[in-house]
Amino acid sequence: MSRRPYFRLAAGLLPLALVACVTPVNPSAAQADDYEAITPLPEPERPAGALLPSVPQPEERPSAPASVTDPAIPRAQRVDNFVAWTAQTYGVDPAHIRRVLAQATVQQPILTAISRPAEAVRPWRDYRPIFINDARINGGVAFYRENRAALDRVAAGTGVPAEYIVAIIGVETSYGRITGNWKVIDALVTLGFDYPPRAPFFAAELAQLFALEKAEPQLDILQLKGSYAGAMGMGQFMPSSYRLWAQDGDGDGRRDLLTHKPDVFASIANYFVVHGWERGGPVVARAQRDPSAADFKPENWEPVYPLEDLAARGYRPLPGEPVAEGATLLSLDGDAGMEYWLAYRNFYVITRYNRSPMYSLSVHQLAQAIRAGVGP
Repeated sequence: MSRRPYFRLAAGLLPLALVACVTPVNPSAAQADDYEAITPLPEPERPAGALLPSVPQPEERPSAPASVTDPAIPRAQRVDNFVAWTAQTYGVDPAHIRRVLAQATVQQPILTAISRPAEAVRPWRDYRPIFINDARINGGVAFYRENRAALDRVAAGTGVPAEYIVAIIGVETSYGRITGNWKVIDALVTLGFDYPPRAPFFAAELAQLFALEKAEPQLDILQLKGSYAGAMGMGQFMPSSYRLWAQDGDGDGRRDLLTHKPDVFASIANYFVVHGWERGGPVVARAQRDPSAADFKPENWEPVYPLEDLAARGYRPLPGEPVAEGATLLSLDGDAGMEYWLAYRNFYVITRYNRSPMYSLSVHQLAQAIRAGVGP
């Protein structure tokens, strides 16, 4: 990863295209299921009619091989295979990998938590107040004002408005106050070797943790703490996201997403840029539904439907709302009944951080409230 200051690097980035998930979000931590927030979505089903191209996305990160994750293989052999695979793939000293793994502890509470049946999905009218409330808004306004110079520099360099960077931090960790108390190494060892349903993902993230340590030797991976799924820092980056898209925001030669705000701000913005953020583009528009319109539930949140196609289905933006080339439709159960939203490309980018549409709309609305509180 380049050590150049972020702003020179970001200015040359092309929208490439990670990850997301449509799962309920824990009210106390927006990415309690962080591992799902970076699970690639399936390709959308293409209905008949002219559709816009899919949004380009970054290449998928590799999953751990079956030799590491097949539960039919004895655990000790899977660990040996992991050491060999990680050493070969990322050039990490196998003796170091073994020393670190020997100090990790399998955490039964993590296995219990991740094995619980998913909670019933909250309707939008109940979900929205978790994040759109006076405390969260006022905290965001204060956080923005305290860090305005750094945030505005990142916004100018990337095109990602500062209020969206602040809103992500607010939703993820309450502006850095709640970042997780699990040892990351324990979480990833537990889930990589003792949770077969998602072992390919978590064992790969464990390997990425060793690769991250190699790139950022100031990180002590035995002491890193985060969520029960292994996400770290103010923005809750998984090891692969940290390794691939974290940025050195102030040119000090390190990428510290735990507490160093210049790096945190630059990295969240870079994540958005890499996943296709359009400078100056809209996020959503309130929509109206024709009385005769049939229900329409897209397969995912890619903005592949021309507005003319959505209008033909009976959904069109309210007067004065922003428009863009392509959109998809959100139908949410709000306080006053069903709400309809046209979601544009920048909304889809937010779903790459966490694929719940209610999460993404909360980030948007919190960002708008923060901007209103801060002023121009």
